[in-house]
Amino acid sequence: MSTAGQFRPRPAETKLLSRTQAVEARRHLAREGRTVVFTNGTFDLLHPGHLDILERARREGDALFVGLNSDASVRRYKGPDRPILPEAARARMLAALECVDAVVIFDEDEPRDLIAALEPDVLVKGADWARYVSGRDIVEARGGRVVLADLLPGWSTTSLVERIRSGGRASP
Repeated sequence: MSTAGQFRPRPAETKLLSRTQAVEARRHLAREGRTVVFTNGTFDLLHPGHLDILERARREGDALFVGLNSDASVRRYKGPDRPILPEAARARMLAALECVDAVVIFDEDEPRDLIAALEPDVLVKGADWARYVSGRDIVEARGGRVVLADLLPGWSTTSLVERIRSGGRASP
């Protein structure tokens, strides 16, 4: 994680954390008085809409932790044809982004347990999740806040997959 006012690039591999490592990193940041932001998702076929939300989320605090649905979790949620890319590839791409400080793969259907373990100060989700934000109650009970980020129009992994499968272009 970078120190305020300094940019220290880190290899992507150092950002791929187990749940235990992520909790310890979060505790370290808390001791330093740093604000930890959390978001989560599948991030299958990383696209500009994902980047927009991740960059917005990072601006909400000092460190951005990203919960990534495991392959099994994605299959339960999106069906047997997903994810397109395996969790290791999706995690590696997320970790390579400058705005992401840590990536943690979770196998549950929702990130609630991971959020409870990490105790983020800010929880960011896309505005399409306004009706239900998993972990909202946990974050708000600790005095944290939930931010709903507007979506970048025209970008959705599901619509991209449909366009690609139908022989269309992969852009909005």
